[in-house]
Amino acid sequence: MADIVDTAVNAGSFNTLVAAVQAAGLVDTLKGEGPFTVFAPTDEAFSKLPSGTVDALLQDIPQLTKILTYYVVSGKVLAADVVNLDSAPTVEGSSLKIDASSGVKINDATVTTPDVEADNGVIHVIDTVLIPA
Repeated sequence: MADIVDTAVNAGSFNTLVAAVQAAGLVDTLKGEGPFTVFAPTDEAFSKLPSGTVDALLQDIPQLTKILTYYVVSGKVLAADVVNLDSAPTVEGSSLKIDASSGVKINDATVTTPDVEADNGVIHVIDTVLIPA
């Protein structure tokens, strides 16, 4: 298997997320021992943002880092565990709201593919970019 970053690169649908992680200097962290749980928005999710949003974030590294760390939960939280939670604390410091009553929603995002395993954790694919308050 590969680590979280290489798993995301190999999937081919997280190019924007990987570029953001690289710009924020978080590659070494996410290649670290972990384990980490990452709620990862796809390129399609990023394309739903207003025009220029991604470029603006790439110029504001502190805000970009805050958003990216909002996708990361310490520990390996598999789908079987997620459905028993109503929230999860993020590395950013606030919590994600979890609703498993009809599929799994993380805040306003739907988990489209759960449990993409990596050497140092797990990725859950989401369809919407999450922005912390």
